[in-house]
This record gives sequence, structure tokens and C-alpha cells, in this order.
Amino acid sequence: MKIGSNHIKNWQENQQELLQQQILYIAEHSPYYQRIFKENKLDISDFSLVDFSKLPITTKEDLARYNDEFVAVPQSEIIDIVTTSGTLGEPVSFALNEDDLQRLATNEEQSFQQIGITKNDVVQITTTLDRQFVAGLAYFLGLRKLGAGIIRLGAGIPELQWKSILRFQPTYLISVPSFLLKLIDYAEKNGIDCNKTSIKGAICIGEPIRNENFELNPLGQKITAHWGIELFSTYASTEMCTAFTECKAHEGNHIQEDLIFTEVLDDNGNPVKDGEIGELTITTLGVQTMPLLRYQTGDMVKKISSTCSCGKNGERISAVLGRKKQLIKYKGTSIYPLQILNALASFPDLKNYLIIASSNSLNEDVLSVVIEYDTTFKIQQNLREHLQATIRVIPELVLWKKETLQQAIFNPKSRKPIRFLDKRN
Repeated sequence: MKIGSNHIKNWQENQQELLQQQILYIAEHSPYYQRIFKENKLDISDFSLVDFSKLPITTKEDLARYNDEFVAVPQSEIIDIVTTSGTLGEPVSFALNEDDLQRLATNEEQSFQQIGITKNDVVQITTTLDRQFVAGLAYFLGLRKLGAGIIRLGAGIPELQWKSILRFQPTYLISVPSFLLKLIDYAEKNGIDCNKTSIKGAICIGEPIRNENFELNPLGQKITAHWGIELFSTYASTEMCTAFTECKAHEGNHIQEDLIFTEVLDDNGNPVKDGEIGELTITTLGVQTMPLLRYQTGDMVKKISSTCSCGKNGERISAVLGRKKQLIKYKGTSIYPLQILNALASFPDLKNYLIIASSNSLNEDVLSVVIEYDTTFKIQQNLREHLQATIRVIPELVLWKKETLQQAIFNPKSRKPIRFLDKRN
């Protein structure tokens, strides 16, 4: 099937047609879904959008347990194998054929165009392109398809990043937001004025930079307070092979309706109303090797149906408000780690911090915040008051040596900073 081939039809009609094609493809080629359809006695030969909610949900556990069954093409067609980040469990393998790689390039090309990047721009990629990381590959393919200049520098080493920026004059960075803070810190210590460089904006991945009201969260505010560049929020996952990206209006992440069908569902599997919070559930469109049907991402978002001020119709989603399985119930309060991270990021005297959820002898949630060992008693007391005011509870404060804490956060085995450890039973 061709991606985005019909620009004349209303986007909803076009998406419904693409969805029907994907369901029929899945029924014909996917061993996993063939088995599921048979077990549930489902005849999907003429499934309409009205009947779509009757189709079974796919979970992360299903994908991990029956991983090989999801492959819907001959082994000889597979060109690239990537893995998920393993945020909520063990990493899961994901395969792509040539058409999937072309779709991946189209996905990122459209995302970059939405931001306003053109072939006249030069983009420095500060994320890894190795270790089976699909995002780095996607950025490269998308920028190449767009015709923009590419600097494949990879992750880490602020000194090398700045040497490249000053020499090659890129206009945009692709970066984890917290790494931008490291670049700012290096620049300030080495006499580099961030605001007098070629960088106009940054495409931020891996960490949220906005809240549910589209405002910059404390992490985003901390970056822009020192570096006056435009930050663009993105949301993506290996399983979706699709990115949801902000436009210059910054009113939510646009859904690429020619590449993915989305539902935002409550705990009973019913669609939430516009502006309400639910779990993002997706069906890939145009994926051949490992297509997914009604796949629960585990991410809690708000659905936005109003027309964006950029003029584009179609739905958008808010920033991720939390992961469903990471909800912590502590001292009578239900809270997501992301809410705690935002509170910690807005506290001025902290640089390194780690959240740990564990269980006590009664199997109740215990919440701890790890900070550096040499944090003064005054700062600790102010932090307790700050957390009480912002998240309504005071976690246990645990002190670690700076080196130990940094090793836990910037674990070389992880593609992105680790700020939350879930050690509950």
C-alpha cells in the first residue's frame, strides 16, 4: 500500500481505507493475528470501523512472549532488526523490510517538514545510531530523504558536540533534553555563548519538555532560560515506527494519520472524550514486517481533536502524562514518576536525582528520591517543603555519592538517562 497517496479524499476517509487495508494484510500474513482471530472466531473479511472496537487488544506482554509470531514476511525480506528500549521490561526485537524502512524515512521526513526544517538546514544528531536503536536510524533516513545536511555525531561528549557546532554550523540539534543542559553547562565553563551560535532549535526525544497544557515543563524552562532556541516535543516508540511531532504552534503532537491509527482508551477499553486522559492504543498503517493491531502503549495522554492554530486538521495528543504501570500509590496519593520528575526539575539546587519505587513488608508502595551525598541539610529541608507543595507528599530522601548516582542515571547499557527505578514486587 502507498503511504499518503490520496490527498484528495478527506483525511478521515483516507485513513479508514488504509486501516481496512492493514487489517486485511494482517489477517493474510501475520501468524500471531491469524491465531488470535481463529481463537476468537472473528471473520474480518469485511470489518468496518464500527466493528473495530471488537478486535482484540495487543499488549506489550503479547509482543514479548510471541515475538517471532508477529513477523509477517519471509525471513529473506528482513533488512534491519532493532530493539525496544526496555523501559517497562526486557527489550523486544523488532524487524523491518525495505518497505518499512522507506516508511520510516517518510515518517521522519514529514515530521521534520512539520517543524519547518528544509533541505537548506544542517541537523546534528546527538543520539546513538548504533546498538539497534531505531530512532537514530529513522532520523538519518528522514533527513536524507528530505535532503537536509546531516552531522552523525552520536551520543555524549559535550566537547566534541561543541567543536562540531562551531565548525560545521548546524541549525538544529536532535537531542535528549537533559543532554542539552550538559551542553549549556560545558558552554558556560568554556566561554561559549550558546545564543551566538548557529543553532535555531532542538528536536527533543526521550524526555518530555511540555506539560498537558502545552507549556514548557521545568526541564524545558531550564533549557530555554539559558539557551534561547525553539524546542520541539516528539513522541515515538520502536513498536509504532512512527513519530508524533509538534509544529511551530506547539499545541500538541500531531498524529500522522497516513501512518498510524490511534485510540485513547479508559480502563474499560472505551474511547475517552476530547481532552480526557486515557491510554494511547495504536494500529500501525502500512507496516509489513511486524504490523500491530490495537497495541496498548502503556502511555497516558490527552486526546485533542480541535483544529491546531497552524491550520492542520486531524487529532493530536498531549505530552505523555505518565506510564500506566508506573503509577505509584503513596500515603494516600496516586502519582506518576513524571510528576515527581517535574517537581525535582523545578527545584533550583538539584542537578542529579533518581526516583525509586519499592515495596514494604505489607506490599505497599514506598517512594524514595536519591540525591547527592553532599547536599546540605538546608537544601534537603527546602526540597522536602518543595515536594510537599508540588506533589502533596514527601518521599524518603536517600543520599548517594555523586559518582554512584551519576553511574545509575547515565548507565552505559541504557539509551537514555534513567530517572526512575521500579523495584516493587
